[in-house]
Amino acid sequence: MLEQTNAQSHSPLLNQVAIVTGSGRGLGATTALRLARDGANIVVNDIDSENAKATGKEIEKLGRKVFLSSHDISQYKSANTLIEEVKAQFGRIDILVNNAGITRDAMLHKMTEEKWDDVIRINLKGPFNMSQACARVMMEQKSGRIVNLASVAWLGNVGQTNYSASKAGVVGMTRTLALELSKYNINVNCIAPGLIDSVLTQQIPAEVKEKFINRIPLKRIGQPTDIANLIAFLVSDQASYVTGQCIQIDGGLTVGISNA
Repeated sequence: MLEQTNAQSHSPLLNQVAIVTGSGRGLGATTALRLARDGANIVVNDIDSENAKATGKEIEKLGRKVFLSSHDISQYKSANTLIEEVKAQFGRIDILVNNAGITRDAMLHKMTEEKWDDVIRINLKGPFNMSQACARVMMEQKSGRIVNLASVAWLGNVGQTNYSASKAGVVGMTRTLALELSKYNINVNCIAPGLIDSVLTQQIPAEVKEKFINRIPLKRIGQPTDIANLIAFLVSDQASYVTGQCIQIDGGLTVGISNA
């Protein structure tokens, strides 16, 4: 009995069902694996099916159940189909992490309609589609946790009119969903990462990256595990009294008037 209690204490998400969008690689994959280590069964969603399979194999090694999906959740019908499939497979949905996102940077006078539409569709409409579909299931359960990925760019960033707008929208949506869903015991929060080591940031020229790091009070780039650890906290019972918040996780970048 004692061994069972200890095992459960180290598995705060034991047998919960978690959906992580864009979890075929990078931050999404790191988050999916972290939640699996905490005991959750994982829905790996990524439009790249090969990446999704790779993440799924790693989760299976941890002894957790995996459901693979390549649905494009920026499409309303596809997002709802995914939720129907997950509910049929597991019978419930406890956690949603809206991680999938893209950048299509350009200065305002060079921003094309296509670049604007693609970023808004994937970064803002996608989380809306998934949150609405998951909320219907969570409302029936009278429980659930939703975490949306924003970015410090929601405060504004040169060359990212589309991205900044999409992430500011995520923050506003998070706060509203928290108000609407609280009576169903559903917590909704978002996190706003700063410079994180990822496929995207690895493409930044070294000298440019170094200048950016020098603006960060902690003087280092963040790691995907830093973000995954915060997400794991927010979806756990330890954060049961936290909702409607946007937590900056940026090494202090946005603290103060200027770090330039």
